[in-house]
Amino acid sequence: LCGVGGLSVWILCPLSTHPLWDDCIDEEVAKLLELKVQLGGDEGRHQFTLKTAKGTRDYNPKQMAIREKVFNTIISCFKRHGAENIDTPVFELKETLTGKYGEDSKYDLTVSFKPTVLDPTPSQVPFARYLAMNKVTNIKRYHIAKVYRRDNPAMTRGRYREFYQCDFDIAGQYDPMIPDAECLKIVHEILSELELGDFRIKVNDRRILDGMFAVCGVPDDKFRTICSTVDKLDKVSWEDVRSEMVKEKGLSEEAADQIGQYVSLQGGMDLAERLLQDAKMSQSKQACAGLTDMKQLFSYLQLFQVTDKVVFDLSLARGLDYYTGVIYEAILTQTGPVPVAAAQNGAGEKAEEGVSVGSVAGGGRYDGLVGMFDPKGRKVPCVGVSIGIERVFSIMEQKAEASAEKVRTTETQVMVASAQKNLLEERLRLTAELWNAGIKAEVMYKKNPKLLSQLQHCEDSGIPLVAILGEQELKDGVVKLRTVHSREEIDVSRDKLVEEIKRRTSDV
Repeated sequence: LCGVGGLSVWILCPLSTHPLWDDCIDEEVAKLLELKVQLGGDEGRHQFTLKTAKGTRDYNPKQMAIREKVFNTIISCFKRHGAENIDTPVFELKETLTGKYGEDSKYDLTVSFKPTVLDPTPSQVPFARYLAMNKVTNIKRYHIAKVYRRDNPAMTRGRYREFYQCDFDIAGQYDPMIPDAECLKIVHEILSELELGDFRIKVNDRRILDGMFAVCGVPDDKFRTICSTVDKLDKVSWEDVRSEMVKEKGLSEEAADQIGQYVSLQGGMDLAERLLQDAKMSQSKQACAGLTDMKQLFSYLQLFQVTDKVVFDLSLARGLDYYTGVIYEAILTQTGPVPVAAAQNGAGEKAEEGVSVGSVAGGGRYDGLVGMFDPKGRKVPCVGVSIGIERVFSIMEQKAEASAEKVRTTETQVMVASAQKNLLEERLRLTAELWNAGIKAEVMYKKNPKLLSQLQHCEDSGIPLVAILGEQELKDGVVKLRTVHSREEIDVSRDKLVEEIKRRTSDV
């Protein structure tokens, strides 16, 4: 994207490794700059404006430090649960992306990006294609990468065109609900470790939903469209949902009212047991199968010690056609004042105290997706979860701003400094020794910096230690090691310096 005389000009080109490719780009940029001069240049009415492309943003070192901390927490959790890392291309063939992904998929899903070929796809589609193409029948994987969205961005709501997707999936034929329970455990661990605030994880089952629709009198051909409407209950009132089902979707008022009685129910294993005895729900084999699995799921969640945050919620729908069983969504809640940007929920409204401030994770079971790509239609059962990483980033950034917390943007362990002039070579020599020993060290790029300036740099950057050289220290074969926070100084022999720095910074 080039700005020329107040105009934004896109240059869309295929990727190429041709040796003349850079020359072509340089030639085109030169033409655009020449056009800018003809339009008046910097002195004229048309001004050159530097900005990022619509729906994208830059991140400064402080923001990147926060993002890296979040990524490390999430990846550590995934690895703790035995996940392997895979990667798939950022774009897919058009025929791979075509399929049924729900009535509102063009608004709710991410896409794999390719110019002129932008079709809605959940992140599980490239994974399913990978499994089918490589004939993989079982894997526990995680995948973190940038993805791209087709629709118009809404930056104030954290809805970007370019953003990170953070996925964990378990594929394979296993006994019911064990992998599903582990996915919920992972969500619980991540949200607890990030300390975002209170949260709850809503769970339901598409078989329970379909059974509920059937016993309430919803015609078979309206299951998906009614499911899509129910999925809006986290954003709008039941009255609005009922009105849409009756007036726009043509559902009878009686059927809508019966659905309303069920979608208001929340609980745990006790609710699953009660619904198994319900006069209407017990008529549906599909609903009974889902309710039986829900009981099993909660028994495993009790063993994993996460039932304090998990709730069986019949209003949860997640309007994607490919879900076949358990579905879940993690909602961050707030009991105190909510920062404005963090309080933007899915409808773009400011959340009030004590209510949900939006979804931060979601997923479910999708046993039929891999079979769509397999030539022989072989099914590979899958269950997974996606972390709403951009919302998490936004909340973490605002927490840091609100607390005036000092965020370190480097991991430097020690600053190599001098208290006297003409010691540049000695500083560089010691710095190289520390680098070679795996120590993260810095040195000022001046021949004779003032000691105060060097110490101030450590204060500003959060560097915990300073290794100070002077003529006397060089004669004695020691280095004066200063702790920045306490200003305590001790002499350390040169051959013991690396060991002492590692000991003092082991938790940094």
